[in-house]
Amino acid sequence: MNTRHAIRQLVEKALYIRQLTPEIENRINCELTRMGYIDHVDYKALELLMAEMDAGRIQLIPSH
Repeated sequence: MNTRHAIRQLVEKALYIRQLTPEIENRINCELTRMGYIDHVDYKALELLMAEMDAGRIQLIPSH
């Protein structure tokens, strides 16, 4: 995965499939840990993901 705006790319995947899977969530967390900060583009993407989840348009898939 392209490391530039990797979080945005993961959010795009979640929006496309309308699910936040454990895999996507873990990869987002790994990217945040690896980078140690969040840039404006990735921050806005996470804001959008949270808004879509709050509105019920994105389903949170629990880990098994």
